[in-house]
Amino acid sequence: MLDAPEDHPVVPQGPLVTVDDPDDPRLAPYRDLSDPAGRTGSGGDQSVFVVEGRLAVDRLLTSKYTVCSLLVDDHQVTTAGGLVAATRDRGAPVYMGSRALVAGTVGFALHRGVVAVAERPLPADTGRLLADAAGTSAPGGGPALIAVLEGLNDHENIGALFRNAAAFGVAGVLLDPTCADPLYRRSVRVSVGHVLHMPFARLDPWPAGLDRVRAAGFVVAALAPRPSVDSEVPAVSLAQLKAGSDHAGGVALLLGAEGPGLTDAALARSDVVVPIPIVDTVDSLNVATAAAVAFHALADL
Repeated sequence: MLDAPEDHPVVPQGPLVTVDDPDDPRLAPYRDLSDPAGRTGSGGDQSVFVVEGRLAVDRLLTSKYTVCSLLVDDHQVTTAGGLVAATRDRGAPVYMGSRALVAGTVGFALHRGVVAVAERPLPADTGRLLADAAGTSAPGGGPALIAVLEGLNDHENIGALFRNAAAFGVAGVLLDPTCADPLYRRSVRVSVGHVLHMPFARLDPWPAGLDRVRAAGFVVAALAPRPSVDSEVPAVSLAQLKAGSDHAGGVALLLGAEGPGLTDAALARSDVVVPIPIVDTVDSLNVATAAAVAFHALADL
């Protein structure tokens, strides 16, 4: 038998373990996933995060993140056999139990009975994300695109926005210090795992960090449903923004939470405001929808 090359060591196959007790300590990372404490990051093991559903777990297994273990119900060992095998090939254990045990452990009826735990990495370097993004271009040769988020604390909106960003070739996402965790279970699920392949980092301090985005070569373009008559920041259309994006970096689309929208401080540090025209009888668009409109207009697909 030939020895494995030193740079490609053989990883022992992870075990397939039958579990029959929801209190099994090996299942601790999966316990009570619907507990509100987990949404705020105040409870549980903060060194890991949870990925739910077949598609999301599949994207986890093709991402940079390290899978720690997989929990499946006994119907999924065959149905999701590819995920089970891929997890074990990475040396991670697969825990198998009845549907009742899995539901009793996670705290709800798990969709398609597949959930994984992965290692949470150290926070990404904001400067590296900006440098890498500035060297890219959007599909179709358009300007490099990044999204900058202020005050988004709805996990489903975060997940939907990341999915839209992936669909239109956005190079990365920056979040202000108050935004929700993109690696929270619901965000990952709504993104269908695309958050696991999208570079993201925190932009701090806020909003002074927007100057750093501009220094990296990006035009800071604040999205708004309508131009403000009181703003000193010039308003341009998406078409004008795209036509004027011949600079080295690209466009940083600044988006605020639904309801309050962008703060005055963030708007004041923007280069332009970009209204998305809508009828007068509708107040605003969902933030992920507004982002998709702008991403599509600038990506030139």
